[in-house]
Amino acid sequence: MQYSTGVLTGGLFGLNSICKASLSQAAGAVLGAAKATKGVDTSRPLIGMTSFGKTVMTFMVALKPALEQRGYDVAVFHPTGMGGRAFEDLAGQGRFSCVLDLATQEVGNHLFGSSLSAGADRLTNAGLNGIPQIIAPGCHDLVDVPGWAPLSDRWEGYNSHAHNRLLSSIALTNEDRIRVAHSHAEKMNMARGKTAFVMPMGGYHEWDRFGAPLHNPEGPKIFAAALRSKLSDSVEWHETQSHINDAVFCDIVLNIFDRWFVT
Repeated sequence: MQYSTGVLTGGLFGLNSICKASLSQAAGAVLGAAKATKGVDTSRPLIGMTSFGKTVMTFMVALKPALEQRGYDVAVFHPTGMGGRAFEDLAGQGRFSCVLDLATQEVGNHLFGSSLSAGADRLTNAGLNGIPQIIAPGCHDLVDVPGWAPLSDRWEGYNSHAHNRLLSSIALTNEDRIRVAHSHAEKMNMARGKTAFVMPMGGYHEWDRFGAPLHNPEGPKIFAAALRSKLSDSVEWHETQSHINDAVFCDIVLNIFDRWFVT
């Protein structure tokens, strides 16, 4: 089934053409009515976006309808391993007109050996295929691990957040964040198309806001400095003092998008 990976995007911020096609194919198989399947609607260009749920990130609440009003279909991927693999697979197929890769946590998941990895090629396929990409480091400072399993000795002394019974998030140290920043730069430097990076100095998820349990006031400055030290000049740098869930962040993303696509 060519678009079977699209089912992973269903149920998170609404349906899109990929998951509609996948779900209709599954229903057709169950009912034995292959003629009832719905093909992928290609009448609107498709944007791939990464985001976590609204308890962690809220930018998609504004960005998704804004992009749809501009005539685009938006597929939102939940980047906890399988979602990132689906996102990268479709980017590798050239299915997206643009990607808004705004939650790049899986880069660190893979780097630190989490079982919730999307693979070594995370944050590469859109760039290698020349697909314009707007990137932000949403949740890059966290590594997700199964919440039902005992924590590895590797994480002794680290702060953590129990998201639910299935998932816990480990807060990386400032030294760890430098490794993650360098990995981001290496991957973005491979891009063959337009690439912009938006750095929200106010934080990357709801748990790191001022007063929140994972707040680290030095973390953004350390990550930004490490990233810029390795980042190619071909990558646009956009820095804001806002938080990733603030309206200012969405305005910056849309301004970049409009400059690239809206004449």
